Amino acid sequence: MRTLFVVDPLDRLALAGDTSYALMLECARRGHEVWTCQIDHLGLEHDDAIAEAVPTTVRLADTPAAAFSIEARTPLPFDAFDMVLMRKDPPVDTAYLQATWILEHGRTKTLLVNDPRGLRELNEHLAVLRFPELTPPTIVTRSPRRLAAFQHEQGGAIVVKPVDGYGGLGVFVVRDGDPNTSSIYENATGAGTKWTVAQKFLPEVTGGDKRILLVEGEPVGAVLRVPGKNEARSNLHVGGVATLTQLDADDRAIIRAVAPVLHYYGQILVGLDVIGGRLTELNITSPTGIRHIEQLEHRNVAAQVMDGLEAAATRRKAGR
Repeated sequence: MRTLFVVDPLDRLALAGDTSYALMLECARRGHEVWTCQIDHLGLEHDDAIAEAVPTTVRLADTPAAAFSIEARTPLPFDAFDMVLMRKDPPVDTAYLQATWILEHGRTKTLLVNDPRGLRELNEHLAVLRFPELTPPTIVTRSPRRLAAFQHEQGGAIVVKPVDGYGGLGVFVVRDGDPNTSSIYENATGAGTKWTVAQKFLPEVTGGDKRILLVEGEPVGAVLRVPGKNEARSNLHVGGVATLTQLDADDRAIIRAVAPVLHYYGQILVGLDVIGGRLTELNITSPTGIRHIEQLEHRNVAAQVMDGLEAAATRRKAGR
């Protein structure tokens, strides 16, 4: 198979925890052709989506310089690839949005992981509100006054985060008595000019935030991300610690509920974030976790993911 990865520049990938790198390695093990590009290299020739991509040799290594070798950049239409993995990290900004419009023209030409319509319509923080019975109490507002009222309604502690945030940036836990509360609310809402998300604070987060990876609605693994000392966020790149975990009954109920919606929007590779049995985020742009699960469980999770992607690509070719 020939696989295109649309990623951030290769020299910026943090290989130790990068899921795109894990998938590239598995492609290389299988003898796939691996090609890479950035969103800057996407374009249209009339109605054909093209990518000015580079053939990429991938090796197991500690640094990007040792892990990747590239050849000359070549413009290729999307139908030259068996699958195209859109793995550009957030933010979902104007450039990202415009890239999805280009990807739209590749819909009938190859397998797109993930489908651009879903990438546009399922905001990673707001999409969970399609399942209110599964989420903590949540509001979206531009009003600092409404945030203060919501904090009181939820017992004095809430989490505030940007609608278009990622990687834990701009996430605050606000508790009664914090002298910075008003300033946080003003900053979060841009003094009433931008929307922010507020959720009830779940004290279970101190025990960890569970990332569950799904391929076509089926779980392939999970990792518990435990916040570091004096840190409310569990994101691994801000000091969260990856630990072993298993799926429980609440997790499986969440998966059953979200899987049909993910299928409808063509979201094949997805990460769910679960705290205390409540769904808090739905990650579809570039969900991570493969390498951490592999290290903890000593199994090839990337192989299981690629099995699912190859099967989906084969079905697409067969028209099923």
